[in-house]
Amino acid sequence: MTRAERLPPGGGAEFALSVENVTVTYRNKPVLRHVSMNVGRGRMLAIVGPNGAGKSTLLKAILGLVEIDSGTVRVLDQPLAAMRQQVAYVPQTDTADWDFPISVREVVLMGRYGRLGWFGRPGPADQTAVTRALETVGMSDFADRHVRALSGGQQQRVFLARALAQEASVMLLDEPFAGVDARTETALFGLMDRFADEGKTLIVVNHNLQVLHRFDLVLLLNQRVIACGPPDEVVTAEKLQATYGGRMSFVDEAERQITEGPIHAR
Repeated sequence: MTRAERLPPGGGAEFALSVENVTVTYRNKPVLRHVSMNVGRGRMLAIVGPNGAGKSTLLKAILGLVEIDSGTVRVLDQPLAAMRQQVAYVPQTDTADWDFPISVREVVLMGRYGRLGWFGRPGPADQTAVTRALETVGMSDFADRHVRALSGGQQQRVFLARALAQEASVMLLDEPFAGVDARTETALFGLMDRFADEGKTLIVVNHNLQVLHRFDLVLLLNQRVIACGPPDEVVTAEKLQATYGGRMSFVDEAERQITEGPIHAR
């Protein structure tokens, strides 16, 4: 049984994340056009689209890192500006500078910085949150190791632990499965399912069509929203064609996967 079948419609009375009519431009060129989506608590949403579709820009808009030309972002029914601490970011592992001399525990402690302020020092509650986060992702035994000494999957777990230590309600994950093997992918999905079951909302940029059935919702994006909804309604050859346009080789492969693989939530 999939998560979509286990959860009640809407995931609760209150949306954890609401993006309404958001438009973003770079140098007078539209990158996102009137994008809207609502995601309930405890839901997992995958963002899918071609290169240049605005997926990373959408994450940055939700994080408040790019200027929005029009529209709004609300977290737990409050303006983003008042709720930034409730949004955590899990980047791709290959974007980090792993040569910086820092331990696993120190990376995870960064998740507490937003609560400490400019001059605050970590206290017992912060250390407890870090320890608990490391235990949750199975990285306690690696707490004192240099992050550079870890595998890609272990580094991804460290980033997840940092997001957990932040105690945010919404977690944004940028291609968390890139460069990991099937076993690690399964383990990461297990952690994500656990977080969602505990009420966290996960927004995941993802390129692997074969795993979309693991999500509650799929957003097909190409500067604008092509479709958003349960995977069995959204991930179709017709909608993928509308999303990826002239990239026929990709659409042909997607149609083959839809026919042969477990893309639809069943």
